[in-house]
Amino acid sequence: MTLVSITVNNPLIDGRQSDRAMMIRRGVQILLAEMRFAILPELTLANGRRADLIALSEKGEIWIVEIKSSIEDFRVDRKWPDYRRYCDRLFFATHAGVPLEIFPEDCGLFLSDGYSGHLLRDAPEHRLPPATRKSVTLDFSRAAAQRLMAAEWAAQLKSV
Repeated sequence: MTLVSITVNNPLIDGRQSDRAMMIRRGVQILLAEMRFAILPELTLANGRRADLIALSEKGEIWIVEIKSSIEDFRVDRKWPDYRRYCDRLFFATHAGVPLEIFPEDCGLFLSDGYSGHLLRDAPEHRLPPATRKSVTLDFSRAAAQRLMAAEWAAQLKSV
């Protein structure tokens, strides 16, 4: 019997996020689902950056949520302004142990405890150009369909 597997047991989990980041993500996902958004974690954008969470509303509005689990996490990561070109609204999400005043005022802010999220500050709207909206929506849809297929195949393999 093999002790270490080189295959991923769950194709929907990439293992790059800390437990704390996953806790923040879960609470924000619960809130966004209650708001009737379709949510996709870890979507690679056209510029090569990965959005922690991207959400698509029933009306086609695109939100990106950047998760920050500590002050240091926020300080070392300066790629977040690059996300503005791919969303109508940009948010940060964190937990109660991170001081909220470190986050820029021109972004929205979520607070998560892992069981729910709270929208503390709405993000200003900056509407995407139609071509960018179409491109991001197609990327979202294709990634979601590919992940669903991978999950289905993984479930079938486990039942064999």
